[in-house]
Amino acid sequence: MGNLCGKQSKDPFAGPGRTLGSAQPPPQRTTAPVPTQPKQQRENRGRTVGGTESSSDDPRAAAARAAEVRAKKSPGTGQLERKLDEQKKMTMAQVREQVARENQLARDADAAAEARTYN
Repeated sequence: MGNLCGKQSKDPFAGPGRTLGSAQPPPQRTTAPVPTQPKQQRENRGRTVGGTESSSDDPRAAAARAAEVRAKKSPGTGQLERKLDEQKKMTMAQVREQVARENQLARDADAAAEARTYN
């Protein structure tokens, strides 16, 4: 749909154009830039936070050590992981009972909401 009663907009290409390189050149700087002091080179590479003093420079070895530490970490430390372990221990009958209880609670909540709205 077009604009029925409005006026036409001006075509952006109707006016005189410019060619490349026809713009004014940027003004030359009248002052020289302030010289910067060279940064000091550090002799040591520093240490990784939480790293060991005798770490090797081989990234592959560091990744292997980190993987071993993660593998040896005690499982079940978080709250979500404990809940997941509890769910894994449940039998199918227990899972069905839990789902039935949750569905019953949802139906009760819906019935209470409907009673509040006088439907």
